[in-house]
Amino acid sequence: MRPKATSSATTTPLSSQTDAPLNTDLHAEVIAIGDELTSGQRLDTNSQWISERLGEMGVRTLFHTTVADDLPSNIRAFQVAADRVDLVVCTGGLGPTADDLTRQAIAEAFDRPLQRDADALAHIQNLFARRSRPMPESNHVQADFPAGSRVIPNPHGSAPGIDLSLDRPQRTPHRIFALPGVPAEMREMWFATVGPAISFLASGSPRVIRHQRLKCFGVGESDLEKMLPDLIRRGRTPTVGITVSQATITLRVTALAADASACQELMAPTLDTIRQCLGDLVFGEEDDELQHAVARKLRERGETLAVFDWGAGGLVAHWLSEAASDEFLGGAVLRSDRAFLQRIDQGAEVLASHGAHSRQAAEAMARQVQEDFGADWGLAIGPFPVDQQDQGDVHFALAGPSGMATTASPYTGHPDILLAKAAKQALNLVRKKLGGSEG
Repeated sequence: MRPKATSSATTTPLSSQTDAPLNTDLHAEVIAIGDELTSGQRLDTNSQWISERLGEMGVRTLFHTTVADDLPSNIRAFQVAADRVDLVVCTGGLGPTADDLTRQAIAEAFDRPLQRDADALAHIQNLFARRSRPMPESNHVQADFPAGSRVIPNPHGSAPGIDLSLDRPQRTPHRIFALPGVPAEMREMWFATVGPAISFLASGSPRVIRHQRLKCFGVGESDLEKMLPDLIRRGRTPTVGITVSQATITLRVTALAADASACQELMAPTLDTIRQCLGDLVFGEEDDELQHAVARKLRERGETLAVFDWGAGGLVAHWLSEAASDEFLGGAVLRSDRAFLQRIDQGAEVLASHGAHSRQAAEAMARQVQEDFGADWGLAIGPFPVDQQDQGDVHFALAGPSGMATTASPYTGHPDILLAKAAKQALNLVRKKLGGSEG
């Protein structure tokens, strides 16, 4: 049962706030509320977006909490957050239905009875009137706010947000910002009101957090870490984090300073050291992928590429189609000995002498696709065993103006990443042959 809303409210517009800045080390928690999130039916992208915005203002997010539409759990989440961080931004649970519990949870968590705000109610009524729709009685609750809170206006939705400041003995006040879960509404309200308010709270010592990512390929995570002495250790400044996704390693350098320029100056020596230590293992930065590095090199050289793909399921062509325009001429996916025989000159001789799982078969594919498409470079990815228990190598070949380059890779790794790993190994062969690390 919802707390009964009183007839008058003490809420004031967020723009009238007179709070002093909190401190120079704001720590935040982002809370996402909804059964659709805890059940896995919907991915929580709001928390990621909010954490990025907080970081840009120098506010460190210590916790992400996802909680179902359950009142006791909601109450507990807010109480725990109030004890361990300075600032909470939550999304979801501000709708008009019985399972929208955020306003009630905040009210009960901190003994702040709900009070109806006349201006907020008028806004919701006008919203329905403009849409020529009757306003259901249930929507009235969206104008209820915990006592002492401020209204965060929602220009295009019926769910205004909540801004509540809570005193804590011998500690800085705790601040809660509750926003709707609809991403477009949440972001509009952030930029108009919440972001500026948090920036003000952090303005006792203006700081920003900046990140720069370097992308690497060609060795495993542990081997790469050994090549970076002392850079990954905890406590150093700037910090260096390492993550791996489908055999691509990302090094994330993070700095905290007064402004973006100071952050960049702080990160520069570490970035230079990484590049010097890793050499051509570094292929790009930020959102770069291997196909972007290959496309850049082809464009710089004014050259073209075509692909015959047996072992990567067409991924190389798909990725290059997105990254390159005139430089990628096309290709084909070969999935059987029959397709190999139809497309490759002397294919029967190659299969009889060496088999499909051979360097010679990959070389024949590379020469053929180079000739068929009139490309400067012909890339081939050989097959890998269908049976995951089989051992052996996947062969890669690249026919170019100066001859043939080949490499092979053991058929190992988790089944879910084998295709992507093979595609990246093929692209990496091209990248290195074309001359390059970052471009």
